[in-house]
Amino acid sequence: MKIWVLGSGSRGNAVLVQSEEARVLVDAGFGPRILKKRLEAVGLAPEAIDACIITHEHSDHMRGAARAARRWSWPLLVTQGTYDNSRLAVLETSAGKFRAGATLEVADLTIETFRTPHDAVEPIGVVVTSRTTGARAAICTDIGCATRTVRRMVQDVDILVIESNHDDVMLANGPYPISVQRRIASNVGHLSNRECGMLVRESITPRLQQIVLAHLSENNNTPRAAYDSMRDAIKGTRYRGSFIPAPQETVMGPFVPRATRSAVQLSLGL
Repeated sequence: MKIWVLGSGSRGNAVLVQSEEARVLVDAGFGPRILKKRLEAVGLAPEAIDACIITHEHSDHMRGAARAARRWSWPLLVTQGTYDNSRLAVLETSAGKFRAGATLEVADLTIETFRTPHDAVEPIGVVVTSRTTGARAAICTDIGCATRTVRRMVQDVDILVIESNHDDVMLANGPYPISVQRRIASNVGHLSNRECGMLVRESITPRLQQIVLAHLSENNNTPRAAYDSMRDAIKGTRYRGSFIPAPQETVMGPFVPRATRSAVQLSLGL
């Protein structure tokens, strides 16, 4: 199994999961032109996508979903709440609908979904497992706090793509009005660097090999701040893997569990 981050941040999010038999996109927060460009950068035609899972209805996670589905015949998979409260319903876009907590199967991938604490109607995170190799990856962004469900689902994985949205001090002293600051810092907003570090620290197991810090705020965070915060959080633990912030404007990957094959990480400017 391979994981590619096609871009992550407030202006768009998309993560590609590849296995021997399947190519699944988690979120389509970019328009079709950008999605096509970034998929082709990793050697994949847009028509090759087997399914696209949308985690929630906010535009930075589903901006291109309806148009891409029409253009390339992508099967869309969304929670009922996400569908009913998005442009998918307005446009009468065909989609497979399920409830948060459902387990989905796409070719040789098993995809466990779980409810996340965010100010959307029925938001989810996912844990993707390759039935061929046993490799597991958790993808969980846009979470206001680490609930018991979140903590349980992000354990026992090889690759963890997790939100590290903002620095607490930068948010408090940044350009956003107080109302927006409070929304971001709330239990249904976004996970801070500090909270991300706490969650990851308690989630470390011997199998965890790669941490990808996702959904960094452009105004209230920096890659260096997120990296340093995570470094301090896991200092003294048994973790010996890698951790890296995901960029907004470039493709990053592939992240490949050592159990399947050696990973060579690339950052492709697009």
